[in-house]
Amino acid sequence: MVGKANSTRPSRAFIESDRVEGTGVYNPDGHRMGSIKRLIIEKVSGRIAYVVISFGETSDSAHALPWGKLNYDHDLGGYRTDITEIQLQKAPAFARQEDHDWSDLKGRDELDAHYDIPPHMRAI
Repeated sequence: MVGKANSTRPSRAFIESDRVEGTGVYNPDGHRMGSIKRLIIEKVSGRIAYVVISFGETSDSAHALPWGKLNYDHDLGGYRTDITEIQLQKAPAFARQEDHDWSDLKGRDELDAHYDIPPHMRAI
């Protein structure tokens, strides 16, 4: 866990998706990399598998990050990750306007491999 012990403890057990969307994402140094554009939820289990990170209004592509790579930091008011901005920008991208097919196992495997997610921790 990154940061102070009390800064990552949630004040509530649940949060609405519209409160997560737009929340800042910070690198290990606390520099804001972007914000959460959307959540990718596995239909059957209901688990959040990935978040799509937006780098601003002018970008025509977005990058996904595994949900398990984020820890909420109360001091920052956003999510801290051990992923650097360079790693995030080099991740497989997809056009923001497209409806991406998250059931594509090859694409998800490529994304998880990029972030060095071990097979037992990968999304369903």
